[in-house]
Amino acid sequence: MDAIRGGEAELRGDDARHLTRVLRAQPGQLYEITDGRNAYLAEISEARADFVLFRVLDPVASPELAVSIALLPALIKFDRFEWIIEKATELGVERILPVETARSEKGLLAAAAKRGERWARIAKESSQQSRRLRAPAILLAARFDAALAMTAGHRFILDEATAPPLLRVLPSPAERSTSVALLAGPEGGWTAEERHEAITAGWQPASLGPYILRTETAVAAAIAIVANAWCS
Repeated sequence: MDAIRGGEAELRGDDARHLTRVLRAQPGQLYEITDGRNAYLAEISEARADFVLFRVLDPVASPELAVSIALLPALIKFDRFEWIIEKATELGVERILPVETARSEKGLLAAAAKRGERWARIAKESSQQSRRLRAPAILLAARFDAALAMTAGHRFILDEATAPPLLRVLPSPAERSTSVALLAGPEGGWTAEERHEAITAGWQPASLGPYILRTETAVAAAIAIVANAWCS
């Protein structure tokens, strides 16, 4: 819902139909709602097929991460890439930029252009489940060289080669910026050219241990490490 006016909020369209037809919402039931800035406990005062009216009762605490995380995962098969979107949303990522790498499967970059609406819906549903105020932005997929232009206070390229552990290269509390970007490659790993290009562009190599991880495993682990480090 876009706004709360006069202590009331309206929900229309597909979201309202899902609430009334699938969840069988009725007047008097309580829900947590958000206008994208704050969360509230609200009571349904009216529920029709494609319209739900809420009466706002009380604000609800909705903690945010102490760091803004941008995730740049390599494009992989879409069933697994959608898992990345879901879990990255639950872990608090603010932006997701799909990246075509040298070892990404052919055709995924073009096909990704048709998945934006679906991926945004997955992010929205996951943000609601995890009680986030906002879903992360799903950016248009980009080629590797273009993705390197992503700005952040700290930028890490996840690499299982000879990179130091991520925990070791994280900045001290006194040196921490409020933004971090994480670049994760495909199962085939980075090419030597990609490693060189990323380092030249200012990305810090970092590893997640001695084992070869799936892209989605590496992504979840790296986000959790960064998010918790900034909480300390």
